Amino acid sequence: MLFDLRGRGRRRTVQVIYLGLALLLGGGLVLFGIGSSSNVGGGIVDAVIGDGNNGGTATETIDKQIEAAFAKTRATPRKPEVWAELARLRFQRAGIDGISSDGSTYTAEGKARLSEAADAWERYLKLDPKKPDPKLARLMSQAYAQPGLNEPIKAVRAFEIVTAAEDPPSSNLFAQLARLAYDAGETRTGDLAADRAVDLAPKDNKSLLRTTLEQIKTQAASQPPQTTTPPAG
Repeated sequence: MLFDLRGRGRRRTVQVIYLGLALLLGGGLVLFGIGSSSNVGGGIVDAVIGDGNNGGTATETIDKQIEAAFAKTRATPRKPEVWAELARLRFQRAGIDGISSDGSTYTAEGKARLSEAADAWERYLKLDPKKPDPKLARLMSQAYAQPGLNEPIKAVRAFEIVTAAEDPPSSNLFAQLARLAYDAGETRTGDLAADRAVDLAPKDNKSLLRTTLEQIKTQAASQPPQTTTPPAG
């Protein structure tokens, strides 16, 4: 069977399969947070489901939480953490009833809620937190990705916070950053992230990873630049 890893050739085959899934299906990784570490993990599904102990409907619970968080931003607007909490809750709210039926993108209502999350996130960053929250940064990289607000450069900036916070650094996360940067047309950032990903990769995977990232770079360069969706309203 394929996943009997006792043979070296089979181990190599499995490595190829997982690497291909991790990089070539990057859109799914961004949307659902697949392949993340325990330190910075979390996708839409994780964010919306939470711990399942809230009581009431998810919509009722989170709407009350958003209202309370917004009140805190009005009372203490100079505290970065209150804006971070508001951004996180608004992102979660977008995932409850703002995702298309096939789960591949956001609806217009979902994108409007993501825009509200982005507003809170940008206010959070303007307050210059000493250590920006990498879990929230991962969520916002998803919000800014093509299925959501389609602001690829902002997705890259958010994911740079994710990679910077990971300790020890992760080859997989830098490979994801490279993918985002190439798609955003930020070739220099993509190349730096790709080099870092290869440096951190296991020896047996370096050549394959380099080849895969070069293919992603070439493919991205051949595509029309991603456009930025104007803010709703």
